[in-house]
Amino acid sequence: MAIDVTLWRAARKLCRDLESIQPVAPVTHVYNPLEYASRPHREYLRKYGASKKRVVYLGMNPGPYGMAQTGVPFGTIRWVRDWMGIEKPVAKPELEHPKRPIQGFACERKEISGDRVWGAISDHYGKPEKFFKSAFITNYCPLVFMEESGKNRTPDKLNKKQQGIIQEACDHHLRSVIKTLSPEWVIGIGKFAEGKAASALEGMDVKIGTVLHPSPASPIANRGWAPQASLQIRAMGLCK
Repeated sequence: MAIDVTLWRAARKLCRDLESIQPVAPVTHVYNPLEYASRPHREYLRKYGASKKRVVYLGMNPGPYGMAQTGVPFGTIRWVRDWMGIEKPVAKPELEHPKRPIQGFACERKEISGDRVWGAISDHYGKPEKFFKSAFITNYCPLVFMEESGKNRTPDKLNKKQQGIIQEACDHHLRSVIKTLSPEWVIGIGKFAEGKAASALEGMDVKIGTVLHPSPASPIANRGWAPQASLQIRAMGLCK
């Protein structure tokens, strides 16, 4: 079976495994872009996930103006559409947050974290094919959790029962992705992702590393994320 097809089937299974996750206060809305933005996500896998990789970078979960809009990890519009060459129809979640509407590729706001990640990759590699020849980016959890105010709630802040369901499903999915892509390294983008990778992949023949998370909520990241992340990646011997 083709590698991208295996990844796609793993993503569909992950969706089924997470169907029971519903909003629990203070969360009022849960989005799953693997469902309503499945077409651009499938195209991302087809174009860039069809070969073995040396490195898999792992994010935490989607942001409201990145993967939530495009179905691509850290997928702020201009990088997905104009750099990766991906633009497919995006539907709507069943219950849409009035302060976080899904506009797909018509969304005019940008995901700062995604802008930093893909901007740095573009600056270093130039063309997407050069980066994806040996690397790939995925998320640990595909769900977006929002409070009534529109504020994001990260997976580690959910109730214990939901955390358990999510961890079981997402651990299984991550192991499937890593078995399929056979990387030498899995690099968590932020400490949360690093910790989840270390736990889920224990016993597997893969090295675990981390880079600083690019969130604008991080004062350290705001002092120049790309140079700091580059130094961390170079220290692991992964980038010249």
